[in-house]
Amino acid sequence: MGQPRLNLPIIKNIVHCSDFSADSHPAFLHALKAALMAQSPLTILNVANDQNIDWTEFPGVSKTLQKWKLLPKNSPKSSVKTLGINVSKIRAKHTDPVKTVLQWLEMHPTDLLVLATQQSKGWIHWMHKSVAKPVARKSRLMTLLLPKGVNGFVSEKDGSVSLKHIVIPVSSDPQAQPALQAAARLVQRLHCKSGQFTIIHVGEDGQMPTLRCPSVPGWTWTKVTKQGNVTKVILDTIKVNSADLLVMTTGGKRGFLDALQGGHTEQILKKVPCPLLTIPAGSWMASVLQSEAE
Repeated sequence: MGQPRLNLPIIKNIVHCSDFSADSHPAFLHALKAALMAQSPLTILNVANDQNIDWTEFPGVSKTLQKWKLLPKNSPKSSVKTLGINVSKIRAKHTDPVKTVLQWLEMHPTDLLVLATQQSKGWIHWMHKSVAKPVARKSRLMTLLLPKGVNGFVSEKDGSVSLKHIVIPVSSDPQAQPALQAAARLVQRLHCKSGQFTIIHVGEDGQMPTLRCPSVPGWTWTKVTKQGNVTKVILDTIKVNSADLLVMTTGGKRGFLDALQGGHTEQILKKVPCPLLTIPAGSWMASVLQSEAE
């Protein structure tokens, strides 16, 4: 059995949905860093209703890259392409932002979705109306969620990454291996030299599913089994370890929006003190990640 092919690129299109509020800014920084990491196109989908916003200016891609010293000062916007990425800004006119975004995603290939959330409701923070479940089921995208008030692991000051501890909850259903592969890929792509992965299984001793831990130089894997309330155990594990990221596979028969409105994922999202990366089981991305370990 060979080593997992973690060096092969699988993220080719990234989408960040934003209402241009301060709450969306950390998510924007993570989306931009992901695009640089993957050398992939980044689409910023404007879901703001305020017609007075000059949406072509926000968020400031070129200004951020200059701040990160990846571009010289006073560089023109066209210079962004010299870094190997292409950034597009699109206005999503809508009366229902969720439906509009999902319809747009159906027509445009997307490998990673980056969103800000409002923890008081556990929903995407620009969700003001009920989600149309038949539409949400069609999404099924790997999604990075930045809760309100959480800065995450990408520095606004210089674009540096602070990622030392990743928690990965596992169970027999949904299949957890894609979450391990995604976590390993992430730290390798971000050139994080050392850290720890903590695999947490909530249940009886001896019932943790069989998993293959990808070899990542400088990183160690720890497996923990605990009993108790699933949400509480996961949140406690994050807090005790001061985790920088939570990675988990979510139910595959429902899309990311639908899945976040019920079950453990929603409860975790309401209180998680760090970014959350979700990989829907049964999705194209989950299948690719699973195949790496086989």
